[in-house]
Amino acid sequence: MPAISSNKPYRIGRSPTGLGLFATQPIKKGTRIIRYFGPLLDCDKEADDAIENKYLFQLSNRWTIDGSVRANVARYINHSCRPNAESDVKPRKRKVFIRAIKNIAPGDEINYDYGTDYFKEYLKPIGCKCVGCEKKRKKKRAEARAERQRLKIKAEKKALRQAEKLAKDRAKQARKARDKAGEARKQAGRKKLNGAHLNGHGSHKIHAVKSDISVRARGAQGRAR
Repeated sequence: MPAISSNKPYRIGRSPTGLGLFATQPIKKGTRIIRYFGPLLDCDKEADDAIENKYLFQLSNRWTIDGSVRANVARYINHSCRPNAESDVKPRKRKVFIRAIKNIAPGDEINYDYGTDYFKEYLKPIGCKCVGCEKKRKKKRAEARAERQRLKIKAEKKALRQAEKLAKDRAKQARKARDKAGEARKQAGRKKLNGAHLNGHGSHKIHAVKSDISVRARGAQGRAR
C-alpha cells in the first residue's frame, strides 16, 4: 500500500466495497483533494485488450490514463451515485484532479461518480454498492417486508371474516332446520287432533242414558180431576 504524507487530508481505509479513501481533515467545497495519474495510453496505437482494466480514465477520444499503478492513491476513491467530490478533467494538460463538491468532514469517505459507461459495464451487472444505492435497496426491502406483512394481515382478516360468515350461515341453516322440524311436528299434531276428535266421524260411541221419567197415555175418555 503506498505511503501517504501526514499532511495530506486523506487516508486509505476499509469501506463497504473494499478499500476506500477517507478524509482525515475537514475538506472545503471546491478544494482539489488529489490528482488521478498514471501512464498515458494512446488509444489509436494500443490494442483494446492491451489496455483493458477498471482503472482506466479517459481524457479524450485518444488519450487515456492507466490509473492501475500503486502510486496512484486516487484509484482507491470509490464510486457513488450521490458523491461528495467530482473529477476535474483537463484534457489539454492531460491531467485529472478530484475536487470536493461538498464540505467533507473528517472520517467521511471521499467518492465521485465514475460515469455512465463505467456504471453500465462494471457496476450495474453486480449492483452498485455505494451508500446511496444501499439505502435505496434497504428502503425497498423494508417496503417489501411491510407490504408482505400488510398482505398477510389482510389475508388473515379476510379468512376470519369468511370463517365468521360461514359459521353464521351454518347457524342460520341449523335454526331453519329446527324451525322446520318443529313446524312439521305441530302440523302433524293438528292433523291428528282434527281427524280424531273434532269432525264427528271418529271411532267414538254414543251411549243411551236410562231415565226415571214414565209417560202414561191418556185415554179418549180419561178423567180429568
